[in-house]
Amino acid sequence: MNELLESQGDALHPFDLKTVLLAKHSQHVVLIHLPIALFMAAVLFDLLGQWRKRPGLAETAYDNLLIAALSTAPVLATGLLAWQFQLEGQKLKGILLLHLVLAVVSSVMIWLVWWIHFRARRQKAPLPIYRLAIELVAVGVIALTGHLGGFLSGVNGPG
Repeated sequence: MNELLESQGDALHPFDLKTVLLAKHSQHVVLIHLPIALFMAAVLFDLLGQWRKRPGLAETAYDNLLIAALSTAPVLATGLLAWQFQLEGQKLKGILLLHLVLAVVSSVMIWLVWWIHFRARRQKAPLPIYRLAIELVAVGVIALTGHLGGFLSGVNGPG
């Protein structure tokens, strides 16, 4: 194995900082999993908290929503940087354009759900029941966005 690494010279160094930071995917595909997982876990905690009447689960949902919302900023930034660096800012079309639009919609929905929870906490009011519908729609939009991203990265098909 060492001979293989040595024969490739500087081309392959998995622990080289330049390789890590300037990878082909420009970190977008690495970072995207955090807000997706946090948001979906938050929705699960919120549903369980509503069903079981457990305020502790609602607190956990809120914490996950906050971190999910905050983590959308670097995800959107790295996605835009990947577009600029890999495609040199070409006009977007097809799946890539749809992925970008749905990514922005997903981010807005994550922030909206967090804001609904935040407002209820600040006003010391019960959470509105309509939030569950918004949360489930957001999960669907996020899943579709991720599915399209999988095609773009080559995970779900040609890419």
